[in-house]
Amino acid sequence: MKVEQLFACHNVSEENKVPLATLSFQGNAMYWWTTLERERHLHKDPPIEYWNDLRGALRRRHISSYYNRELMDKLQRLQQKTMSVKEYRQKMELYMMRASIRESESNTIARFLSGLNLEIRDRVELLPYQDLNDLVQLCIKVEQQNLRKTSSRKEGSYPNSYPRRDFKREESTPKEKPKETPKSVGKDMLTPPIRTRDVKCFKCFGRGHVQTQCPNQRTLFLRGVDEYSSCDDAPSGKEEEENNERVYPYEGELMMIRRTLNNQISVNLETQRENIFHTRCKVFENICSLIVDSGSCCNCYNARMVEKLHLQVVPHPKPYKLQWINEDGELTVD
Repeated sequence: MKVEQLFACHNVSEENKVPLATLSFQGNAMYWWTTLERERHLHKDPPIEYWNDLRGALRRRHISSYYNRELMDKLQRLQQKTMSVKEYRQKMELYMMRASIRESESNTIARFLSGLNLEIRDRVELLPYQDLNDLVQLCIKVEQQNLRKTSSRKEGSYPNSYPRRDFKREESTPKEKPKETPKSVGKDMLTPPIRTRDVKCFKCFGRGHVQTQCPNQRTLFLRGVDEYSSCDDAPSGKEEEENNERVYPYEGELMMIRRTLNNQISVNLETQRENIFHTRCKVFENICSLIVDSGSCCNCYNARMVEKLHLQVVPHPKPYKLQWINEDGELTVD
């Protein structure tokens, strides 16, 4: 384009266009031109003397065969998106000139409207226009209006959170002196007294007293197998107290088979049904220590205890296996 303008400005003849154009070749372009002349001379082809032949050779050298197809594809998919209206029109005209597209003005207007953003196209379609230039001017005005609206919304949605202070007024107003606290007030006066209702008992979970002063002193009595009672649950009356027989533990030499409790941490549970009870029993004139554990699901006896007490061993009608008794694994009860 620029070379043709220079030719037209200086009225260069057709015979002088090729030598004048090749005179400005440098680097790879000069190497390509000398190689092309040598090959045409070897093949005995006529030299390039006219500008149209040189331009065709340059297009074949630097422009691919699918260049026009790519330009048409880009032109069909061209959208405004983030571009301004002016930039969008310039890009569309550049693609049309490179692809050598010649069409009516109505088709160009339809092509221009199809790529505009919806917020501009919906408003411009309702306005009258005569040609493409009028349409472009209307689109520019609508775009400027949209920009003003968005800028005003941003200013309204983000107000200045730091208001200006009138320093002159602040300096003129007298400052209030802080009130002096009397020195006679001590730490005991500042801390509030502890109320009795805030004190909590960790035995009965009541309020107003501590654990050592708890009035709920419960005592458990054994009545039989899996039965127990406490003095709180028992009904008041001399008749029922006389009928209930109190069972006390046996006293004598203790035959300990195995020490089961080794400094275990006691856990405060809500009910005493899950606690472990200690007492003593008498088996064949032998005093034994008895542990009632409601949480255990296995009824086990030590073999040493059976030997010491001379208990009779009877085979089990339905043998079964026990686990988690020791580290040896399963134990067969037969």
